[in-house]
Amino acid sequence: MELLNIKNLDLAGKKVFIRCDFNVPMDEFGNISDDRRIRSALSTINFCLDQNCAVILASHLGRPKGKVVEKYSLVSVARRVKHLLKREVILSKDVVGSDAIEKAKSLKPSEVLLLENLRYEAGETENNKELSEKLASMADFYINDAFGVSHRAHSSVEGITCFFDEKHKAAGFLLQKEIEFFSKLIEKPVRPFAAIIGGSKISGKLEALTNLLTRVDKIIIGGGMAFTFLKQMGYDIGASLVEDDLLEDAQHIMDEAKRLGVKFYLPVDVVAAEKFSEDSISKLVPVQEIPSGWMGLDIGPATVRLYREVLSDVQTVLWNGPMGVYEMDKFARGSNKIAHFVADSYATTVVGGGDTADLVQKVGVDEEISFISTGGGATLELLEGKILPGVAPLIVK
Repeated sequence: MELLNIKNLDLAGKKVFIRCDFNVPMDEFGNISDDRRIRSALSTINFCLDQNCAVILASHLGRPKGKVVEKYSLVSVARRVKHLLKREVILSKDVVGSDAIEKAKSLKPSEVLLLENLRYEAGETENNKELSEKLASMADFYINDAFGVSHRAHSSVEGITCFFDEKHKAAGFLLQKEIEFFSKLIEKPVRPFAAIIGGSKISGKLEALTNLLTRVDKIIIGGGMAFTFLKQMGYDIGASLVEDDLLEDAQHIMDEAKRLGVKFYLPVDVVAAEKFSEDSISKLVPVQEIPSGWMGLDIGPATVRLYREVLSDVQTVLWNGPMGVYEMDKFARGSNKIAHFVADSYATTVVGGGDTADLVQKVGVDEEISFISTGGGATLELLEGKILPGVAPLIVK
């Protein structure tokens, strides 16, 4: 699909509204622990500033649910944007209140205004038309560079596009790059193509898995979701995470893989523990021998060796979802080893999803990955074959 291109807009000296995704992780003291999403938006922001534009940035942070919650303020984000752009960034006190409207109106060319958290307004997640109109009234042009929220039909993502014609709206460089990369990956991957799918539940990845079956040569399953498949195969999985209502769906996926000739791999051993805790007693067991009442929290070394062998000849790897509870060091080894192997591979490697992106950065191999997506839910919906609500209005007709 071809998107309206920011380079084709007559931006010189105009006022531009850029929807960014600055929903960055914070530590307990309110400091940004990973600014990758902010850095990803810099090329679009700088492109507009180079054309002497007055730039209005907008983003959400967390889930304040339509109320002003101090810990979700964009104060820290404004500080980081200022540091990265090396220029002053004005932060409004509200979203579409008198302060924001006044600051937007008086914004001069080459100045940057950051609106306060969009989700302080209840209408944002409701795709409220009135809110969209107020946001649109602040600028001459609208740019969507927030791939991570483009699967949401929200006021600043989808609703706002109705107030700009094709000559006054476009995709930013990040959004363009994400869509182009995934389109190529899904439509014309270099084969063999393997997908590594992990995470805790099948439910969030059911459609993506079904859609991937028709596109990949191999599927590797890890994380908590593996136990639903293993239970359906008749294994006693102890107290491991399972979605009993999706056992039939798991069987359908395995049957489809067999029908389509897609190699489908599940763990052969796991690190099992008595309880979901860092200090819990744990041991390595084959998947057939998980003790009663124990739970599998990571893939074991035999599974790591198997998966390395499976990936040794592939030319394209898509990874979405960790192999275990990687947040706890004790159950992170499987994910870490797969991360190193994927990073060292000569294949085109694509990491999608917030947790997996966080994992590869934590392990220190993020520079070795071909492409790291800034999206979580948006990545999954693209893999499901859906056209995202925030992208649809920007497709060249």
